[in-house]
Amino acid sequence: MGPIAASFGDYSLFCAIDASGKQAVICWDANNSSSSASTSFRYSAALPPMAALSGGDGFLCGILADTSQASCWDSTGFSKTSDLVPSVFKPNAYSHLAAGKDHVCAIRGSYFSEIDSGTVDCWDIVILSGGNTSTSKQSTRFYDQNATTLVFRKLVSGDGFTCGIIRDGGISCWGPHSNNLAIASTTIPANFVTLSSGVDSFCGILQMSGEIKCWGNNNSNSYTNPPLGTRFVSLAAGDHHYCGIREDNHGIECWGSFNSSSIPKNSGFLSIASSNTLTCGIRETDLVLDCWFSANTSSPENYDPPLQLCSPGLCTALTCDPNMFAFNASLLNEPDLNSLCVRKDLRICSPCGLNCSDGFFPSSVCTANADRVCTSCSLCQNSSCSEICKLQSPSKIQPKHWDQLRQLLLIIGSTASGLLLILVAWCVLPRVVISTADEGKKKNRFCLFSCTHGPHKEFDENPDQNIPLSVGPCPGIAQVFRLSELKDATNGFKEFNELGRGTYGFVYKAVLSDGRQVAVKRANAATIIHTNSRDFETELEILCNVRHGNIVNLLGYCAEMGERLLVYEYIPNGTLHDHLHGGLSSLNWTLRLRIAMQAAKGLEYLHKEVVPPIVHRDVKSSKILLDADCGARIADFGLLTPIGRDVNADMRMDVYGFGVVILEILSGRKGYDGDCVPPNIVDWALPLIKQGRAAAIIDRYVPLPKNVEPLLKLADIAELALRHDHNENVSMSDLAVLLDQLVKDGLIL
Repeated sequence: MGPIAASFGDYSLFCAIDASGKQAVICWDANNSSSSASTSFRYSAALPPMAALSGGDGFLCGILADTSQASCWDSTGFSKTSDLVPSVFKPNAYSHLAAGKDHVCAIRGSYFSEIDSGTVDCWDIVILSGGNTSTSKQSTRFYDQNATTLVFRKLVSGDGFTCGIIRDGGISCWGPHSNNLAIASTTIPANFVTLSSGVDSFCGILQMSGEIKCWGNNNSNSYTNPPLGTRFVSLAAGDHHYCGIREDNHGIECWGSFNSSSIPKNSGFLSIASSNTLTCGIRETDLVLDCWFSANTSSPENYDPPLQLCSPGLCTALTCDPNMFAFNASLLNEPDLNSLCVRKDLRICSPCGLNCSDGFFPSSVCTANADRVCTSCSLCQNSSCSEICKLQSPSKIQPKHWDQLRQLLLIIGSTASGLLLILVAWCVLPRVVISTADEGKKKNRFCLFSCTHGPHKEFDENPDQNIPLSVGPCPGIAQVFRLSELKDATNGFKEFNELGRGTYGFVYKAVLSDGRQVAVKRANAATIIHTNSRDFETELEILCNVRHGNIVNLLGYCAEMGERLLVYEYIPNGTLHDHLHGGLSSLNWTLRLRIAMQAAKGLEYLHKEVVPPIVHRDVKSSKILLDADCGARIADFGLLTPIGRDVNADMRMDVYGFGVVILEILSGRKGYDGDCVPPNIVDWALPLIKQGRAAAIIDRYVPLPKNVEPLLKLADIAELALRHDHNENVSMSDLAVLLDQLVKDGLIL
């Protein structure tokens, strides 16, 4: 029994309690190749809130969160009229239950009581000849005179047997097949923390040593050879395998018939459950589901658990043991979430971790309300962690932390005192502002205004009202700046004022004499040579009339002394690429959706409202800037579509490029990454989306929202933008409408 459970049999179903604080239940198919919402969440709406779950052969059971009564359902679905609990037992409250092959046993008592033990009731699940579960009845097969006199704390059930941890110590087993477990007697005297059972075997974790002791049918090898000398805190059993959560780093160990290469590495878990061939767990870092497979699984790529935050453990009224901590709901960054339990007087006691996975070191110890904190070895800077990290191979450090490792190597190469002075001087500034319409790489920065928690100002629908007050418009005729004025504003185009560089030339931060901050693009010689003076001025006059809150607006230009200087609004918060891939402040899902919508509106304006239309022809995340309110601004669209070019074809290029940007926003992966296979994000993500497996590409390094449906819809919008058939191509207006509706629905919150 736990916060996650699975049914056995041909139809494997997983269910888990979510982390919303309502103890709602979500279910999904273990062999769900379509991953459609109607299949993956087929029971979510019907199932009442549960306190605990347990899986049998073709059915599951749970304890109701409000009453502690038992409830069971099969693969046909859940309803109160078809609940598979005998009427004689329906009024009873239970603190623990265990579903077996075709029976259930449960311990009387309330899960929210401070009493954690009681007597046992058992009932049979009756299956018709056609294979469909039909009804249930009080069990005579599992009436045992000895068992009725004992008080139990925990139970497990298999094929024809049930075993339980006795309150006063030891384990007792009963049932028609209990003699097949190859145990010397029906009572085992040792003390155990928890139990887990397969079809014909069961294992327990010894209280003193934390090691595993197993019993089972002599013809079965699923339970043999558990790891020796390793302490465990949790177990799950499949058809021919067992998996356990280690006490030290909460990593996974499996034995029996199992595909070891599929077991997650560098991840800790708080709860796990197994079906015949599949084990799924709840990760400790983010409470996201992850799954791995047994050796005989033919197509593991079809197993996609839903992207849902799940409860790390069971709600209880008991005080947490010294080696456990009460899970703190505030760690989930949900402002309205105070508890993961429906009753505020309950808590979830989770096992403390001692060490961390490879590539990480424990930077703080476990306390009463928080687990130990694991930090990347790339950030290790003292002897206490270096002793741990030096034993680990650099190849095991997660790819997400290589940028931090490179920064650390640079820091080591500098003197400690010089670095300290630089950091202090830099970080006391109110913010470090970043570039405007830059076309090249940015300089390193130590401190930055965070877009994660900053204010989010919405733009009006009227483009003329979307111009920031600090920007002076230049309607009709481009504002002409004097070269001397811009030279003074950039301190003589000095390097320390440089914001970036690209094919056009250099970009400088400038402060005009009236105090306005602007960005100045200075064309290089090649650009000047290939730009006709008259065409340059004509184009500028057109661009100066292009005004919208989701583009980087041109303010004017300078064409003195052979120079070509463009003056733009100054956009302080860097590029979308910097925030997704460059180590700047992370963007939450609400911001990512809003940025996608605003960027689409900016491109739609250029395509539809400007006459003649402007096509960007280089849409990518580095061309989308974030202003002071974290609003998206399209940059570097400065060239009009040349005469003779197919404008519609160029617009399709923009739509396709925007589709790639959506994939970056959704996955956190670069458009092209040579370290990935395949390196092209479209080649990787698009097939998964078309297969209905968009959940597999969602960036799991960002805390998930309560509702992931908008993210799946965002993937569908990306697929529309990336279609190659010109007859099916959508316009930027179509994408802007879809994204605007997605944001207005507010389902991401």
